[in-house]
Amino acid sequence: MASTTSATAAAGAFAAKTRAGSAAGGACARVAAGGRRRSGVVRCDAGVEAQAQAVAKAASVAALEQFKISADRYMKERSSIAVIGLSVHTAPVEMREKLAVAEELWPRAISELTSLNHIEEAAVLSTCNRMEIYVVALSWNRGIREVVDWMSKKSGIPASELREHLFMLRDSDATRHLFEVSAGLDSLVLGEGQILAQVKQVVRSGQNSGGLGKNIDRMFKDAITAGKRVRCETNISSGAVSVSSAAVELALMKLPKSECLSARMLLIGAGKMGKLVVKHLIAKGCKKVVVVNRSVERVDAIREEMKDIEIVYRPLTEMYEAAAEADVVFTSTASETPLFTKEHAEALPAISDAMGGVRLFVDISVPRNVSACVSEVGHARVYNVDDLKEVVEANKEDRLRKAMEAQTIITQELKRFEAWRDSLETVPTIKKLRSYADRIRASELEKCLQKIGEDALTKKMRRSIEELSTGIVNKLLHGPLQHLRCDGSDSRTLDETLENMHALNRMFSLDTEKAIIEQKIKAKVEKSQN
Repeated sequence: MASTTSATAAAGAFAAKTRAGSAAGGACARVAAGGRRRSGVVRCDAGVEAQAQAVAKAASVAALEQFKISADRYMKERSSIAVIGLSVHTAPVEMREKLAVAEELWPRAISELTSLNHIEEAAVLSTCNRMEIYVVALSWNRGIREVVDWMSKKSGIPASELREHLFMLRDSDATRHLFEVSAGLDSLVLGEGQILAQVKQVVRSGQNSGGLGKNIDRMFKDAITAGKRVRCETNISSGAVSVSSAAVELALMKLPKSECLSARMLLIGAGKMGKLVVKHLIAKGCKKVVVVNRSVERVDAIREEMKDIEIVYRPLTEMYEAAAEADVVFTSTASETPLFTKEHAEALPAISDAMGGVRLFVDISVPRNVSACVSEVGHARVYNVDDLKEVVEANKEDRLRKAMEAQTIITQELKRFEAWRDSLETVPTIKKLRSYADRIRASELEKCLQKIGEDALTKKMRRSIEELSTGIVNKLLHGPLQHLRCDGSDSRTLDETLENMHALNRMFSLDTEKAIIEQKIKAKVEKSQN
């Protein structure tokens, strides 16, 4: 592991020296364009430029040779899939909102993460309940440290404080976690449907920006498959299946039972989450809701779709007047600053004793739309996404049974993904072995044809000889290549397959592992120069 330090240093030296060479070439070009300087003659002819390029090339080769020395030990650590993050289970909303990454900024975050020295691939899953970073790391320890430092820099939270709330999982544990997240098993509300849509959006965003690597892309796609199967093959989606539905259940739970359906409901924000709030209010029997939104178009669209409830539109300028007339206020906007503070709540009129004498603010936004200090007002209570745990605990036994059914499906999908990833281990050896055999075949074939003489062969005879040589090589390679394939279709274990791979590497001096690491470092250096 210590060898990674020298490897990284070599890559850094390579990048620095190459940039120096490029800078020298750029200076030459500028002087050539300007001709002579007044104070002395400064010319940059082809010889000087060639010399600068030779120096840069020598520096590049030297850096790569230095890296090769440490590559043997470095490659023994297989690239790891890792997840570093925090969720509603590990961190308070105050910390999660500082780390939240808006969807439109996901590509930029991926670009920044993959520019780190030990990170090959990356994806960001940022929702109101979690902020998780999935990476493929060249080195587990160094990669994790770089990601944590990136999170600290982005949020302004010291790394030491972050570590108290972060969870870190590796390889199969990281993959299983993502599959469980996609299936809704890690959500506050079991089987939550919104998280599957958010996992899908990670893939769509990555495809549009070209940011996801092959491992992360395949893992997220398999996670979507697992999530779909869990919802189709179990009864996990029955009952409250989203943050919005849990928010409605929490509000009705806090109201007097005899008055809950007659309570005056106000929704601020008519986006996806707000629309779901209206849907679940209908499901609970509510007949009227006031919706405050910046524009009327979205409210009209909801009204057109949902005929079973009276929807009254109020513009954003009338938000506080509407709140004064409401018993329950749901907030679901993208505002980065609170819409309601303690002063706003104090200015609102009291609630009737029939409704419990308390105005309920149910805030399902991250960042929060309602300040926590609003609860200090005697006739107001604030509930945010963290408080939805109370709703989730309602039917624990049933949830555990469904989760066990879901785990069986997740284990099946996990085995499929791991078999696919394991098969990647032997791909470079398969390619190099075939290339090695084809070079020998081509060389020996050329010698044979020269001995026979071009004039002595017809086109048909030449083609037959070429087909004969190709057929012999294919038949000889068939057995070794079969023992390198590990796709889960046979009973061979991964360890046995890898033993075969290492044996072939030694017998034919293929040296694939060092070639792979050199290729990765070259890619890193080239990216750092762009």
